[in-house]
Amino acid sequence: MVKAMEFIARQINDELIFDSWLTGGVADGDIEYGDMWPHAGDEELLNYYLEDENFKDLMQNFLGCMGLAKKSGGLYCDGVVSERRKRD
Repeated sequence: MVKAMEFIARQINDELIFDSWLTGGVADGDIEYGDMWPHAGDEELLNYYLEDENFKDLMQNFLGCMGLAKKSGGLYCDGVVSERRKRD
């Protein structure tokens, strides 16, 4: 879950929102970009993020970033930008 949130957060198409992920999310460089698989040694590296209170804070930060991203630049991945749907 931590690796998935990190990957998705790196697709945020608004630098200011992404900066808030870097501040309160996974520290830059803790997880290699695109690394979604468990590896030997992950437990030691990710132990801090997996502690209940820290994990809760990480998920809250992620949801906050996604909510803001939805209202702002959306997500950008592999040359595709999500679009905010307009209400009728």
